[in-house]
Amino acid sequence: MNKSWLKIIAPLFTVALIAAACGGSDSDSGSSSSSDAASSTETEAEEETEAETETTEKAEEVIEAGTEAEGDVDTKVEAVVEESSYGGSVIIGLEAEATGLRPWEDACSSPCLVMMKAMIDTMVERRADGTYGPWLAKSWSANEGYTEWTFELQEGVLFHNGYSFNAKTLVDMFELQKVGAVAAGIVSAAKVAEVVAVDNYTVKYVLSGAHSAFPSFLYGVGLGGVFEPNAANEDFDGFSMNPIGTGPFMMDKRDLDNETIVARNPNYWMSDEDGNQLPYLDSVAFRPIPDEGTRLDSLLSGTTTMMQTLRQGTIRDARAAKADGADITLFEFQGNNVGGGMFNNSIPPYDDVRVRKGLTHMNNQDAVIEALGGTGISLPGSQWFSPDSPWYSEKAAAAWPKFDFDAGKALLAEYVNDPDRSDGRAVGDKIEVELSCPPDPTLILAIQVIEQLWSASGMVDVNLTNYDQQTHINYALGAPPDFNGSHGAHCWRWSSNDDPSTFLNTQFAPPTLGIAAAYGLDGIFSPINFPNYFDIEMFGWLVGAISTDVFEERYALYEMVMMRLARDVPVWYSGHTATLLAAETNIHGVNGWVLPDGSLGAGFPAAIARWGQVFIQN
Repeated sequence: MNKSWLKIIAPLFTVALIAAACGGSDSDSGSSSSSDAASSTETEAEEETEAETETTEKAEEVIEAGTEAEGDVDTKVEAVVEESSYGGSVIIGLEAEATGLRPWEDACSSPCLVMMKAMIDTMVERRADGTYGPWLAKSWSANEGYTEWTFELQEGVLFHNGYSFNAKTLVDMFELQKVGAVAAGIVSAAKVAEVVAVDNYTVKYVLSGAHSAFPSFLYGVGLGGVFEPNAANEDFDGFSMNPIGTGPFMMDKRDLDNETIVARNPNYWMSDEDGNQLPYLDSVAFRPIPDEGTRLDSLLSGTTTMMQTLRQGTIRDARAAKADGADITLFEFQGNNVGGGMFNNSIPPYDDVRVRKGLTHMNNQDAVIEALGGTGISLPGSQWFSPDSPWYSEKAAAAWPKFDFDAGKALLAEYVNDPDRSDGRAVGDKIEVELSCPPDPTLILAIQVIEQLWSASGMVDVNLTNYDQQTHINYALGAPPDFNGSHGAHCWRWSSNDDPSTFLNTQFAPPTLGIAAAYGLDGIFSPINFPNYFDIEMFGWLVGAISTDVFEERYALYEMVMMRLARDVPVWYSGHTATLLAAETNIHGVNGWVLPDGSLGAGFPAAIARWGQVFIQN
């Protein structure tokens, strides 16, 4: 294997890169412990049998998610038919505040990106068909070995402060990106060694190794988000409160935890197909409203005119409100994002595949999805790709260990009765599992479903813990230099509609410096390999998938990766995560914007709107 391919990860990742991580729950109930042993063995066995029967019967009663959700609940992305008009403001309720708005430096999950996309343009955008198309980059090409990518840039583009966008802008940005808390890791994963200004409107990205999917990295704001580097260098911290980009809107007012208002950029570079300068709206206001019910109610009462959510239960409630006559439009998106969790493969008992697979067999996905409020909305997951993705594998779906309580018990029994079990406990002793999730109410319910099933086996003591989302992420990340987290079974969210290399190559690189060295990959490791799982053969497949642009070859390699994950089960899945933008019915353009070449855009992936072509119909 060519080791230049392997240098895709640098130890510069920080927690900021993985703010999209999500999980579920805790309750104060906990689980039975060894102190309950005062009961006789016979009584304990009877209670466990009753608990198992009750839990299994309850699980069998839930509506199977697949019977109502049909694999693609996405609202159709289609060309706008309404006549656009200028003026007006949109007020959108977001699930959280964005703590920082520096593309190269600050963590940016879905609500942050909703704000960022108003002010920061990216080099490329994604089309409705999943391909990448022009935005600030007009066109691009690669050399034969995919080690140099040359981009032609839009001309006449101005930043909010009047500076011109050109090739030197990207060169100067790169000096900040290669050391940025967010961007440095992406720079390494994308293999960018140098950015060269060929001429005023031509730039070349020189890579350290082959990367056939490199343009996909310029879709994300971490590497592809274009910011004004002079302003960033002059006021590094202040840029977070007043980002200077080329986007359709510019900062007007920023009141943290209350409201951020962006106003129309009068010098925006893009026009619609009739030559009318964009954007149409006068302003957009972003209001963080963490409580799901309050956020939906604010839309229904007219306090806001749009809202965003990543919770199936809220989507269910929004659907019900619309059915009851609420005058709202629902923009639903599911995509490849899949919820579930991970096992820390580096510590007992999760270092044994029998435990990981046994616990996964005892995860009733339909019951978990029902607890999340997602029945009829979300499908059970079997891989990192959804059934409507071009990367989806029927073979991997068939191989995934489905809900089979008895099969799970048999695997756990094999481990529990093994004198050489990895946790060092006596033969027959229960295994101890920490199940940790943030304290969102619907996630708490979902995790309690899993806890009850695992406990009902009679072989697992489950300790439920919960932490706020940032602590939850840090717990999985661990501390330098190895970033080897001490978590156990940890709720998480995986994947996206981006090219698979943008997430899989970073998630499954060596998780520690020691493991990297053991395979001759000194210094090549990824702190965001949260499951601490590494398979050198699988890593080779991932590296091979970015050395070719032939879809069939890439598909075969990613299918092999999904098959290996089904065999070794370093993570488990609940369901694909549906998201929603809901709006008053006179708001248009959310799902019908176009790229500069006239092709239809991707709409609103992960509840992230593109604001430049949104308008209010008069």
